[in-house]
Amino acid sequence: MPALSRHGPRIAVTLLPLLFAILHALGVLPMGVLQRLDDMVYDARLRATMPGTLDDRVVIVDIDEKSLAEVGRWPWSRDHMARLVDTLFEDHGIAVLGFDTVFAEADDSSGLRQLQQIAQGALAGQPGLAEHIERLRPELDHDARFARSLKDRPVVLGYYFTSDRDGRTSGVLPAPVMLPEVLRGRSILATRWDGFGANIAPLAQAAPRAGFFNAVASSDGVVRSVPLLAEHDGRYYESLSLAMFRLLLGSPRVEPGFPAERFLSHDYQALESVRLVHQNTALAIPVDDRLAALVPFRGRGGPQGGSFTYVSASDVLAGRVPAGRLRHKIVLVGTTAPGLLDQRVTPVGEAYPGVETHANLISRLLDGEVLVKPDYALGYELVVLVVSGLVLALALPLLSAARAVGLSLGVVAAVVGLNFWLYLGHGLVLPLASVLVMCALAFALNMSYGYLVESRAKRQLAQLFGTYVPPELVDEMVRDPHRYDMTATTRELTVMFCDMRGFTRLSETLEPTRLQALLNTVFSRLTRTIRSHRGTIDKYMGDCVMAFWGAPVDTADHAGLAVQTALDMAEAVRQMNQEHARQGLPQIGVGIGLNTGPMCVGDMGSDLRRSYTVVGDAVNLGSRLEGLSPTYGVDIVASDTTRSQAPQFVWQELDRVRVKGRATPVTIHTPLGTPESISDEQAEELRRWDLVLLAWRAQDWDTCDAGLRHLQRQNAEKVLYRLYAQRVASMQRRPPDPGWDGATTFETK
Repeated sequence: MPALSRHGPRIAVTLLPLLFAILHALGVLPMGVLQRLDDMVYDARLRATMPGTLDDRVVIVDIDEKSLAEVGRWPWSRDHMARLVDTLFEDHGIAVLGFDTVFAEADDSSGLRQLQQIAQGALAGQPGLAEHIERLRPELDHDARFARSLKDRPVVLGYYFTSDRDGRTSGVLPAPVMLPEVLRGRSILATRWDGFGANIAPLAQAAPRAGFFNAVASSDGVVRSVPLLAEHDGRYYESLSLAMFRLLLGSPRVEPGFPAERFLSHDYQALESVRLVHQNTALAIPVDDRLAALVPFRGRGGPQGGSFTYVSASDVLAGRVPAGRLRHKIVLVGTTAPGLLDQRVTPVGEAYPGVETHANLISRLLDGEVLVKPDYALGYELVVLVVSGLVLALALPLLSAARAVGLSLGVVAAVVGLNFWLYLGHGLVLPLASVLVMCALAFALNMSYGYLVESRAKRQLAQLFGTYVPPELVDEMVRDPHRYDMTATTRELTVMFCDMRGFTRLSETLEPTRLQALLNTVFSRLTRTIRSHRGTIDKYMGDCVMAFWGAPVDTADHAGLAVQTALDMAEAVRQMNQEHARQGLPQIGVGIGLNTGPMCVGDMGSDLRRSYTVVGDAVNLGSRLEGLSPTYGVDIVASDTTRSQAPQFVWQELDRVRVKGRATPVTIHTPLGTPESISDEQAEELRRWDLVLLAWRAQDWDTCDAGLRHLQRQNAEKVLYRLYAQRVASMQRRPPDPGWDGATTFETK
C-alpha cells in the first residue's frame, strides 16, 4: 500500500482509459471507433473459424440468371411455381420447403381476368361463353393452382416487415407465434416494425406457415444477424429460418426464455432465449437483446462457396435434376441473380446471397450451435474492463519496463483467450475491442508518465547519488525515487574508516607518478570491495577512505555487511602484498575502524561545495577506533555495538578503552571470520584468551601472566598477547589505583 500510494498520480493516469471505456460500454460516451473495431474483430474471428465444409442437409433452389433466361423475367407465372413445388415434393421427396420471396400480388399472366371482363362486357350475350371460361378457370387461375400445390405440404412462405410513417400493409400475415400474455406483464426489447408486405390471401390460406426474411444491418451496413422473433402490433412473429426449423421439429410452441430472477430484477426488459416447447421437452435458442441471433456463416457464400448445394430452378423445372437427388433435403427457394437485388453485404462477402443467410442459420440450429451476443454482454464487458484495468493500473507502476510489457501482453492474452474460449466453446460473441484499446492505452500512458515524469526524478536521483553509492543501489533507488533525497536525517548506520599503513615510507621511496598509480590501484580494489557489499563511499582523505552502510538505501544488516567488507578488504591487501613481493614493491597495510550507532546523514557543506556524508559522535568513534589498530596489532577494530549486530562472525575481544573526547569506556573487538573458517586450535585459543581477560579485569596478575605465556607459545607473533604481557608485568611492579576499571585511556587521536 505505501508503494501504491507513492504512485498515486501514475495510477490515476493509467485509470483514465478504463474510465472512458466504461463510459463507452454504458452508452454515456459512445465511441463509434470502438464499435467499428469490435465489428472488425468479430468479422475476422468469424472468417478465421468458418468450417468451410458442405452441409448437404440444406439445398438452395436458385432463381439464377440461367433460370431467368430460360423461364422468363421475374416474377414468374404461378403455374411455373406450382410445377416447381410439385416437382420438389413428388419427384424428389424433399422434407421442407421455404420461400425467400413473397407473393404479394395476384398473378394475371393467364388472361383469366381479361376474359371475364369481356364475357361480362361486349360479349355478355354470347351464349356459353361465361360457362366455357368457368371451365377453363382451374387451368387459367394460376394463383389457385399454386395454392393447391402448397396445401397440406410442409411449406413455409416468406414475407417482410417494414417501418414507415404510414405503416402500410399488404397481404395476409400468418398467425403470431407468441402473444403478449405469455410475457407475464413484462415489456421486452425486440425488433419492432409497423408495416409488412405479405402473401395474397389464397396462398396464405393454403400455406398458413410463414416467416419474415428480414435481416438486420449494423451501423456500417453489414448484415451480421437475423431476428428470430419480431414485434408487430404488440404480437410476435417468427423468422423464415425459425419457422422452417420449427416445422422440422413438429411445430413446437414458442415461449419466452426469461433470465433467472435471482440475478435480475422483475422489470428486466430482455429475454435470455427463445424456447421451443413440445410436450415435456424444451429447446432454448439463445438470443440477444433484440431477439436476434448472429448468422453463423459457414463459408464465402454463393454457388461456388462450398457451404450449400445450389440447384438451378430451371434445371428442376426442366427435369434435369435426377429424381430423388433432393430426397429428405431442406430446400430454400431464393435467388442469386443480381437484378433481383437479394444480395447482402456480410462479414464474409460483399455480394452474399440473402437466401444463404437463412440456410446458415437453419444449419446451425440443427447442430445446436447458434452464435449470439447475450443480454449480459454489457455486464461481462464491465467486469473484464474493471478487472484488467485495475490489474494494469496497480501493477504497472511497480514493474520495470520489460516486466510491464510482459504483464500487459499477459492481460491481453488472458482476455483474448477467454473471449475466444467463450466464442468457440459456447457460441457467445462478447465485446473485445474496448478491453484491447483500454489495455493498450493504459500501458502507453503508464509508460509515458513513467518516462516523462518519474524517469526525470530517477535521473536526478541517479545524478545525485551516482558518485557515492554502488550502481546496483542506484538501480534500487530509482525504482522508487520519492523515498530518497539529500535532506539530512538521523539514522542508525555503520561507518568505516580505512587507513593505509606505511604510506609515508612509500612516498619516500617511490616516484610521485608510481605512488599515484599504486594508490589508484589500491583504492580501486578497496572501493570495488566496498561497493560489492552495498557500501556508500563518503570520501577519500589522502591515504584514507571513509564509507558507511544503511543509507541512502535502508539495509537491515548494515553492520554485518560492513564487517564482511572489512574482512574482504584485509584479504585484498594481503593478496596485493603478495603481488608487490613478486614485483619488488614495498609492502602496505591497512587499519580499519568500524562503529555502529546513530548518525546524521545527508547533503552537507557550504554553498560552494557540498557532499552526501555522515557526521556525529558515532562517526568520530569510528575514526578513533581505526587509529587503535596498530596498537593491538590487528587490521580491524570494531565497537561492541557493531559486534552485537553482526553475530554471524567470530569475534576476539581486544580491550575496553576510553578514546580522546569520550569519558565512557568502549569495548572493542576484532572479527576473525565466520564460524566455518575457524579451526579447533583457534577456538581453543579464543577460550584461553577470554580467561586471560577475566583474570586481567579481576586483577589476578599471576593467572593472567600464566595464560599469556601459554598463548604466546601458541602464537608468538601476535602483538595483542605481547601488549598484555607488558601490561601485566607493569601491573605486577606497580598495582593500579583502587578505582581502576580495567579500561585503557588513549589521549591521542
